[in-house]
Amino acid sequence: MKKILYILPVFLLFSRVFAFDANATFTKANEAYAQEMYAEAIDLYQQVIVVGYESAELYFNLGNAYYKQNEIPSAILYYEKAKKLKPNDEDIDFNLNVANTKIVDKIEPVPEFFLRNWWRSVYNVFSADSWTKICIVCLIVFFILFGFYLFSKLMQVRKSAFYAGIIVLFFTLFSFTVAYQKYKLLTCQQEAIIFTPTITVKSSPNPNSVDLFVLHEGSKVKIIERLGEWSEIKIANGSVGWLPKEALNNI
Repeated sequence: MKKILYILPVFLLFSRVFAFDANATFTKANEAYAQEMYAEAIDLYQQVIVVGYESAELYFNLGNAYYKQNEIPSAILYYEKAKKLKPNDEDIDFNLNVANTKIVDKIEPVPEFFLRNWWRSVYNVFSADSWTKICIVCLIVFFILFGFYLFSKLMQVRKSAFYAGIIVLFFTLFSFTVAYQKYKLLTCQQEAIIFTPTITVKSSPNPNSVDLFVLHEGSKVKIIERLGEWSEIKIANGSVGWLPKEALNNI
């Protein structure tokens, strides 16, 4: 009897998890948003996120709901999350740019070398998952061509398979490189949005250190290093300093 009593709470917990219908909740959130019940929509979208679901559409809609509530830092945060998953989506870019006009800081980014811009445009054509699928398809095609090269008795077929295999191998390696870099971007490179109305960036992880510059809520920063309750950050114009971790929300 005691064993049954111990197992029962676990069973009930798993029953609740599996009973949760993310699609139904997402649909209800969209309906609440359409009816201008933005607070309810935010709560429902967050429920979907809490159980582990994510998508560009989910983050984009949540960003829109926060924007309608005039919670601009939260709107920017979720637009940025959506942009990570769909970097070339025009609607996400447009809404993110509109939200950024509502914040105080207008930080001019450091100009980038044109080849870096070209690489980013190629890099962002597809998501990490899509580049991974392309890599797998190219690898399968390469092995098929390699089979033709090894086993075909026709010289013309073997030559064609050899040269085509070299080209496909190049695309395999290229797509693998891009997929790996996008994976690293999503998992390793950390960016954050400032959620404190006004905060002074410090020269070191110490509240008594020298003041460097001031940032406001909604600004995006890149996290370089973490030390205790502090984060070393870098902004788009290249300026670097330290902020308390509590002032930031990770993208």
